[in-house]
Amino acid sequence: MPDLTDDYWALRKDAGAVWLPRDFLSVEGPDAQSFLQGQLSQDIDALVDGASTWSFLLQPQGKVDAFLRVTRLGERLVLDTDAGWGDAVRARLNRFKLRIKADVEALEWRCLAVRGPTAHSAASGADADWPGLRGVDLLGAAPAVPDGVRVCDLDAYEAVRIEAGVPVMGREIDENTIPNETGVVDRAVSFTKGCYTGQELVARIDSRGGNVPRHLRGVVVGTNVVPPAGARVVADGKQVGALTSVAESLERRTPVGLAYVGRAVEPPAEVILEWDGGSAPARVEELPLVA
Repeated sequence: MPDLTDDYWALRKDAGAVWLPRDFLSVEGPDAQSFLQGQLSQDIDALVDGASTWSFLLQPQGKVDAFLRVTRLGERLVLDTDAGWGDAVRARLNRFKLRIKADVEALEWRCLAVRGPTAHSAASGADADWPGLRGVDLLGAAPAVPDGVRVCDLDAYEAVRIEAGVPVMGREIDENTIPNETGVVDRAVSFTKGCYTGQELVARIDSRGGNVPRHLRGVVVGTNVVPPAGARVVADGKQVGALTSVAESLERRTPVGLAYVGRAVEPPAEVILEWDGGSAPARVEELPLVA
């Protein structure tokens, strides 16, 4: 494997650029705004030209179809989500597009993610700040790498993503995920807008104090063994969760991961990670793992 030390520290201590695999969709037409306002959890009507916001696209029962970003560009609204999920988002929107004058089309854009403490001085674009990780995303057909910014490997980004607790589709989020479990409701849901598909579950859980069966947590491994994604999180002899993502953290000097852990486990909590052929001590912690 390549040595990613310089890439990691650029993302953690300075600014590094990463080509993030993202799928893009364009939504245009006279009903585009009102249609998305009724489908997405964020307040699209409040989105000013050039601005972006994160949002959920939900099933009618309230579980997640996609975690995505919305950007307004004049009369056009651009959606982007993790690579491999664009077709599912398009199909989901088209299923609910009854007598709606709006076209949902794939868009050949790319995302250059600039991450690190100096990201905002190095680049100008969509705000992509996360607790413990500042960032800017440059979106478009051919975004350019800012002068003086190191281009970093995706594996180095994966480490800082996990440290910050940034969920991705297919790992931390799928069709069985309840939005309130993810820890991103505060940035992806408006509780003051009108009705949207799937709203009832999110609002009901919020009104009851946000209590859900599990929460997305950070996991710090107690040895230098890198456990596989899917490793069981065990507390007091009982499985309480499973790793969704794992990487080496140079800042913490040990492997770290993300896991959905039962709400009875209050961080910090000592646990055991178990997988076929191995085990390791670990500690469940609040996110972010690196401030």
